[in-house]
Amino acid sequence: MHLDVRDLHAFYYRTRLGRAAQKAIRDQVRDMWPEAKGQTVVGFGFTVPLLRPFLEDARRVIGLMPGPQGVMPWPTSSENISVLCEESQWPLPNGIVDKLIVLHGLETSEQPTNIMSETDRVLGPGGRALFIVPSRTGLWARRDKTPFGHGRPYTLMQLESQLKKAGFSIERHRAALFAPPSERQFWLKSASLVERMGQKLPTFSPGGVLMVEVSKKVAAPTGTAVKDRVRNRLGILEGIPKPTVEPI
Repeated sequence: MHLDVRDLHAFYYRTRLGRAAQKAIRDQVRDMWPEAKGQTVVGFGFTVPLLRPFLEDARRVIGLMPGPQGVMPWPTSSENISVLCEESQWPLPNGIVDKLIVLHGLETSEQPTNIMSETDRVLGPGGRALFIVPSRTGLWARRDKTPFGHGRPYTLMQLESQLKKAGFSIERHRAALFAPPSERQFWLKSASLVERMGQKLPTFSPGGVLMVEVSKKVAAPTGTAVKDRVRNRLGILEGIPKPTVEPI
């Protein structure tokens, strides 16, 4: 079941733990996608904390929020780009999206296949999608006072298997939220240091969230190729009788 948009907003914008989580995840997104100049960037779920860096150079930014969650106007400082939608009916044309982020959308959905189907539909050629979900082996999924303690947490194998089954190609993966979900002053101050250390670990099992980037598979052309070839070439003047010269 989706969380209420007011609770998500309060966590990410009004608590120190939420702001630390927002920064840790956003830093990884920016490292994976450093620019989106002239592109269409879309988020589904509650992705507005991650979309702000793209407002400057992207051609278009859209925040899709599922009906059960509710919607909030965003950004507050300029024209609203948030849209309320159904999980299985996104108000977007086919193949329009270059980059898509899913956060607090997949693990809380009762029909995650609908989200993957719509992701596949709206992604254009060369488009990429980034699915961010709670890690089953991390500490954040065990604390229901954060949004990551709700819904179905995943292991990397479970998430990648589900994405492959939906027809996506796995490009790369990583984790974030290595600091514990604690509001103690020590952990909040050292969160950035712990994140940098966590990215260097050989395994990311302690991470609180998994991030898997996928691309859309494009089917190869089918059918019989038509070769532009003529076996017996016809000369330009072939078939025209040669002129005869009468003696003078």
